Amino acid sequence: MIRPVPLPVSAPAPTDDDAPPADELSDAVLRQLLPRLRRFALRLTREPAAADDLVQATLERALTRWGSRRPQGDIRAWLFTILYRQFLDSQRRMRRHSRLLEWFAGADAAAPSSERQALARASLATFELLPEAQRTLLWLVCVEGLSYKAVADLFEVPLGTVMSRLSRARSALRGLNEGQTGAAHLRIMK
Repeated sequence: MIRPVPLPVSAPAPTDDDAPPADELSDAVLRQLLPRLRRFALRLTREPAAADDLVQATLERALTRWGSRRPQGDIRAWLFTILYRQFLDSQRRMRRHSRLLEWFAGADAAAPSSERQALARASLATFELLPEAQRTLLWLVCVEGLSYKAVADLFEVPLGTVMSRLSRARSALRGLNEGQTGAAHLRIMK
């Protein structure tokens, strides 16, 4: 059972029977909104399991971000906005992952040449030779598409530090791909 989350500023409840109260996210409000959220998610994803996952991610985000919601805002509109943005984020992630897979597998995935397969395996093996910190940084920026600022906030370092570490990681990967055997090191400074 989900308990109501009160807001610091109380707002009068809407008189419309169709609209949920603006000051709480109670079990009754969720029961009223869940079918609508799921219907919208199903329309976006076209897959029942993906729609359920999207609704769950939306509710999780709404509950964790409840304090940042505008007190006088409409809960229904707020939840639909979160759901749509979650959907867009998942689509961006899928595109990034598919581009990465295409790069490693080659452009023609139906009939990859032996040369492309060997290059893809060599690239993955080279990536694994990098130190964990460099692999993580490259993955977050190049594959997951996080901004430099988001990565800087994540690691609690200045933006310039992220940029220089990323440059060193890319240089190390390039060097390893070109056959330079020098060990790639990451200096950690705070």
